[in-house]
Amino acid sequence: MSVQCEVTGKRAAGASMNFFERYLTLWVALCIVAGVLLGQGFPDAVKTIGTLEIAKVNLPVGALIWVMIIPMLLKIDFAAWNQIRGHARGIGVTLFVNWAVKPFSMAFLGWLFIRHWFAPYLPAGQLDSYVAGLILLAAAPCTAMVFVWSRLTGGDPYFTLSQVAMNDLIMVFAFAPLVGLLLGVSSISVPWATLLTSVLLYIVIPVVIAQIWRKSLLRRGQASFDSVMERIQPWSISALLLTLVLLFAFQGDAIVKQPLVIVLLAIPILIQVFFNSALAYWLNKIVGEKHSIACPSALIGASNFFELAVAAAISLFGFESGAALATVVGVLIEVPVMLLVVGIVNRTQGWYEAKA
Repeated sequence: MSVQCEVTGKRAAGASMNFFERYLTLWVALCIVAGVLLGQGFPDAVKTIGTLEIAKVNLPVGALIWVMIIPMLLKIDFAAWNQIRGHARGIGVTLFVNWAVKPFSMAFLGWLFIRHWFAPYLPAGQLDSYVAGLILLAAAPCTAMVFVWSRLTGGDPYFTLSQVAMNDLIMVFAFAPLVGLLLGVSSISVPWATLLTSVLLYIVIPVVIAQIWRKSLLRRGQASFDSVMERIQPWSISALLLTLVLLFAFQGDAIVKQPLVIVLLAIPILIQVFFNSALAYWLNKIVGEKHSIACPSALIGASNFFELAVAAAISLFGFESGAALATVVGVLIEVPVMLLVVGIVNRTQGWYEAKA
């Protein structure tokens, strides 16, 4: 890896939470209120926005998703995994939890909670859609925000960059088949054409654009790259919040009539976050990895690429679907829950490093 890429890796992994990220839960809550009021006050305008689509892709939301995702993907250096030598066990734990445990455990939790325990309290016609949203959320491992969580735990920056880059590459090829498999196992109809289109639109094309833009900026020097990154940093969160306003404008009636739905959807998500982070943290200790490796490995196993999940849910099932609402609940609880996980791994460093 070049010196230039090394510097980029340090700065990306060393990022701290900006104003929007620190209070993301508050902004999401305000978006819920704004979206519901917009949907109730201007229903015709909201319906018109919903009709602006091509091949089931809503054009305003599609544009917002690109603005949301591309700045995050600019941080990813796909050459970074050259630095994982010596930490193959940590990468193995990350990949095992992210791809062999996380999506399947969420599918099970969705079946258990949504289809059985909580079914009497949820709209009967949306049960399958809620489960689909939870699966979409779990099948998309975290990307950019994991740099923030890693920084707050003193995580190894090269390892953090490596696992994110590897997850992104795997996601290009595995996201659609994995989601299709789990939806099929859950007896949910798989709209393959729309799913593959979503992968192309929201993973492949943004990754290509981001990598071309990244290389162009780095050719002008590190200062040029840093300057652009600083200017576009607010784009992702701003686009996410605007998307949520539109989403909640369409979901307004369901939320006003059944606010309990959000609480019930949050429960399997919370269980999955703590289960996957604890599993990755413990497995890294078992295989003998350092605490600075175990932290980012546990954190990426707990968090999600919720921007992709929201986009895929809207494309596959529509604005008004339970799937879209389920992915948004993941956004709502992301920051406070992840900060709690960060606190736990920091406070347990002594236990982690204690010899058996």
